[in-house]
Amino acid sequence: MIPIPTSVAAGIDKIAGNKKRTAFIVEVLEREIRRREQLEALNEAAGSWKDTDHPELVNGGDVWVRQMRDESIKRFEKIEHQRKSH
Repeated sequence: MIPIPTSVAAGIDKIAGNKKRTAFIVEVLEREIRRREQLEALNEAAGSWKDTDHPELVNGGDVWVRQMRDESIKRFEKIEHQRKSH
């Protein structure tokens, strides 16, 4: 058993509903554990991305994605043009 201040218990009960305190606490703790694990993973991975390894993204990922989409559209239009001319 973990002692919980009365005001905290009341707040939990208000949010979670009557007789659902344990489920709420477990859910919050699980979420916090996942959050901290993600933070740890991000901290461990910090610096692993090198701009020199991904020169195609020098202008930003959104620009690269737009270029890739435009190339796909051009390829499709070329194929359609060739198909219609035969």
